[in-house]
Amino acid sequence: MSNLDQATKKIKLFLAGANSITESSTTVIREVPLNVNLNGEAYATIACAGNHLDELALGFLRSERIITHWDEILKMETAERKNSVNVILKSKKKSPETLKKNIASSGARGKSINANFFSPLNVPEEFNISPKSALELMEELLDKSLLHNETHGTHCSALAQKEKIIALREDIGRHNTIDMLGGYALLKKIDLSHAIILTTGRISSEIVYKVWNLGIPLIVSHSAPTTKAIELLHQANITLIGYVRDGKMNIYSHERRVKIEAKRNLS
Repeated sequence: MSNLDQATKKIKLFLAGANSITESSTTVIREVPLNVNLNGEAYATIACAGNHLDELALGFLRSERIITHWDEILKMETAERKNSVNVILKSKKKSPETLKKNIASSGARGKSINANFFSPLNVPEEFNISPKSALELMEELLDKSLLHNETHGTHCSALAQKEKIIALREDIGRHNTIDMLGGYALLKKIDLSHAIILTTGRISSEIVYKVWNLGIPLIVSHSAPTTKAIELLHQANITLIGYVRDGKMNIYSHERRVKIEAKRNLS
């Protein structure tokens, strides 16, 4: 079964116009609960589309700063039929009751994050991107958003290196797509210090914290940021190219990394 089939369902509906109502059908995105267990204990339940459960669970725990490296994990048990992932750490620390949480598809966490726990990213001076490359990457992201193109009910994000997309994830929650990519990078042991996050979603403070936690210095978004997000982007030393559409874009932070030149280096 493909990811498209697994994450969608065909339903009957009625199409209505000003003077007519006709029976039809459409494809809608699924919503299922992912139960994330830590050392056998319930830690979080995340509303998601049901794809890439292992990546989502690992990425979520990474964004919560429970794990930072693959070698901290002893074993991971995934039960797809039960929508459950159990991550067993080598260091058996029990999760406090107050940290157990239910995560809506919006990604709302219900707790604030202290920026003082983060240090600005150390980004090499030679790291940059051209507007042309940003436009091409966004076009590729939108073209390859298969679930969204079929259902119009998902967000999509991608991980790029050397101006090439290496992984693309879609879900009902934009936060989930970033977590999936974080989990993917953890599983593949990928260094993200020269990577790019591409996303269709709005850039909120929580999205910035996730990208900051991953150590990624550049975000390219089809949408716009919030004021708090812009403030954090400057603090984090992360460049945001937002509202990329119709051949134009806005550069919200650290604009020195966006250069119009023939020769550039992202390696």
